[in-house]
Amino acid sequence: MSQTSPKAEVAKLLPFLTLGERADLQAAAAQHVLALTGSGPGRTLLAGQAALLRSLVELAVAPPPAPARDAARALVNLAADPGLHKPLLEAEPGLPVRLLGCALDPQWPWAEEAAAVLANLSREPVPCAALIEALAAAEPGESGLERLVRALCTPGYNARAPLHYLGPVLSNLSQRPATRAFLLDRNRCVVQRLLPLTQYPDSSVRRGGVVGTLRNCCFEHRHHEWLLGPEVDILPFLLLPLAGPEDFSEEEMEPPGRKQVRDQGAYLILRELHSWEPESDVQVTCEKLIQVLIGDEPEQGLENLLEVQVPEEVERQLQQQDHQEREQCEREQQDLELGPGPQAEGAAPT
Repeated sequence: MSQTSPKAEVAKLLPFLTLGERADLQAAAAQHVLALTGSGPGRTLLAGQAALLRSLVELAVAPPPAPARDAARALVNLAADPGLHKPLLEAEPGLPVRLLGCALDPQWPWAEEAAAVLANLSREPVPCAALIEALAAAEPGESGLERLVRALCTPGYNARAPLHYLGPVLSNLSQRPATRAFLLDRNRCVVQRLLPLTQYPDSSVRRGGVVGTLRNCCFEHRHHEWLLGPEVDILPFLLLPLAGPEDFSEEEMEPPGRKQVRDQGAYLILRELHSWEPESDVQVTCEKLIQVLIGDEPEQGLENLLEVQVPEEVERQLQQQDHQEREQCEREQQDLELGPGPQAEGAAPT
């Protein structure tokens, strides 16, 4: 008796994933596909099923009783694999547009899942460009990026979905100059609306996405003075999450500095952070920033490091040093993960 191949078995699910099929059969088929997306071989198996991927997208954006949530969660897992972005977009070129409509719909119950798919897709250049095009082609009269920022910054925008994953979506989009130009438009006050979310207590995903967005904006060095100035005053929002309970003396609080960053006590906060931070890669970053803050004034023409011409030999040495530091951090992190944890006295091992 010949055995049916896994590919043929998966293809048998297609009729049950089409719109108009019985809801219970749709739900069972969607759950089976969702389970397949939980493993690498399962995702690879689905990558070659263009018709099935199209049906999955249709279910993900379909109203009840379609199993939209399971279909959307399957898309989240598929989009987490960069190697599947091309098959997904070839199967459904309009995927970014359709998901964006769901993510920004205040009434859509699975908007968070739609945003999570977009967050995974937009990490890669081609899907990110497609999403930017979708935002540019949004409803006339309002920028698509403005709608996204408003949804991210408005509490209760969608009563049934928290929309935390719009933070990573915006962070990925801000890798593009056009998005940064929108975010840094001084007439829109976008950065000022994002700053309070750096301390958002309910979601590290949202916080991390907003911080990543601000980080990308800081690559536009011509806006640094504005970001640090009173109109935005970005520095306290960046320093507060790093600050501990330490008290600083008056002498420490008034250091003579060459930059506003130093004037606002960044060195003091970073110094204390370095003293207790357990993550070695964060410690290395602190050390590098502290060196910049306490260093001498740069020579004329070297003020902007982004414009400094670095000799090729020096650049290779710096890259090698950076690579060695990363390897050292990874080894230390692995040692921490593999080492035995402390056990309370008298406690039985589990």
